[in-house]
Amino acid sequence: MTYNVKLIKFFFAMDDNLIRVKKAETVKGLWWKGLLLILLSMGIYLWMAVLGVGTSYISEDAVALGSLGYEVGKLWFIIGRIGFAVLFAFLILFIPSIIFNLITKIEYRKLIIMQQVVLAVMLVERLMWIPLAVYAGLDWFTSPLSFGIIASYAFDIPWVIFFFGAISAFQLWIIWFQVNFLTYLSPVRKGWVWAGVVLMHMLFWAGTATIASMDQHFISGWFA
Repeated sequence: MTYNVKLIKFFFAMDDNLIRVKKAETVKGLWWKGLLLILLSMGIYLWMAVLGVGTSYISEDAVALGSLGYEVGKLWFIIGRIGFAVLFAFLILFIPSIIFNLITKIEYRKLIIMQQVVLAVMLVERLMWIPLAVYAGLDWFTSPLSFGIIASYAFDIPWVIFFFGAISAFQLWIIWFQVNFLTYLSPVRKGWVWAGVVLMHMLFWAGTATIASMDQHFISGWFA
């Protein structure tokens, strides 16, 4: 049986798609859709950078930098964000797929399908950050769909705020989706799948918080 990758159907007919993925002997459209998602990631992060989302640390030193220095700083910021977008997409698509393949023995290509859905949802989340940043002045970690706002009232430690800010309604849906995908395609007990998926996401949230903390220091260091 041949399965043509149609990511949108996972949001409307998940059970039917899982049956088709499990029975599939060949998969079509996998790699070009992966490339499309990588290009979309680059486009979204480029758009965010051009709109100035995340450039507050550069803007604070605009007077000291001068007009030329400020424009050069923005250019490097944009280039850095595009590079980060590519790295981000590759990490989401391939690293979890490798890990889950080792644990569950599900075919690697089928796990790539799962992670393509995950990346698509994460890109939608990032699109929602744009109006929140541009019109409401909210950073990604203070999105109303995340736990960052609550954490900002309870803690003064940036890393902790970033960690809880990375936990959003989108992330909770992704966990639920991955657990359902993995348990349907593998004989591994559901409790173990839940534990593995949640642990991986906790590591991802911790990594996100660490990168966000370092990002502030790097940007302020480069343009101080």
